[in-house]
Amino acid sequence: MSPGDEHEASGGYAGTGHTRTRLPDSEPYGGARRGRNSSRNLVTVVGVVVLLIAAIAFANRGSNEPTSTDANPSAPEATSTAASGERPVETKSAGIPSGFAQTEQGAQSAAVNYSVALGSTGMFNKNNRHTIVDALYTPEAAADLKGPMDEAYSISFLSKLGLDANGNPPSGRTFVSRVVPVGTTVQQYSDTNAKVAVWYMGLIGMSGEKSTDPVTSTWKTWTFDLRWSSGDWKIVTDSQKDGPAPVPGDDRAATSEEISKAIQEYGGFTYAR
Repeated sequence: MSPGDEHEASGGYAGTGHTRTRLPDSEPYGGARRGRNSSRNLVTVVGVVVLLIAAIAFANRGSNEPTSTDANPSAPEATSTAASGERPVETKSAGIPSGFAQTEQGAQSAAVNYSVALGSTGMFNKNNRHTIVDALYTPEAAADLKGPMDEAYSISFLSKLGLDANGNPPSGRTFVSRVVPVGTTVQQYSDTNAKVAVWYMGLIGMSGEKSTDPVTSTWKTWTFDLRWSSGDWKIVTDSQKDGPAPVPGDDRAATSEEISKAIQEYGGFTYAR
């Protein structure tokens, strides 16, 4: 997404067009290479940090190459895109919706709500990040992720985004990091495992008085490998790819103050399929 990003093909997604995006093997901006096991963990880390890639681009203000997508001449059935009308869950764990049904709909609802949590500003604070990861991933995956993720969210990286060591913005400014899901689709499903793709728009940037880094949008598809574990869907691995991105409209860009006000006034949703 930016000049510093690295991509590697994943054999587990052969023929699907998915890619795994890999962080450099230590700090996001360089350092000594790690062994194979640590590198493989970092591949998973980047799938978790859905907006970390966008944040790197935001920090560097680099340009992106357009991503082309193949047109699908076959129109989907109405039921494939219509809302189910079913309430997803009535409980939360660590403030995140939980207790999803052991069905295709439940797996989709889990994936979309998990993407929102993993794309939030909470991921930029170490304690909050660990809480989120522990709540959404299998115990094995969470244990492997937290260390490499802490290295990725280094103090120097946070500083490039205008944040302090705890992920807080300067006084009078609002740091924005949100995932806005557009839709989901099930690529594979069984009673114990599911692969669900979430198409979303991400928001990243700093708003407020004297901010020089405006909030920008990015379009991605985030794919989750889920496992039924301890009565809920948990993430085993995940990956993301660019697009599909629509043609930008002619809307007037909001001022920094308007964005700050909107972020403070408009809360999020519990998403259902």
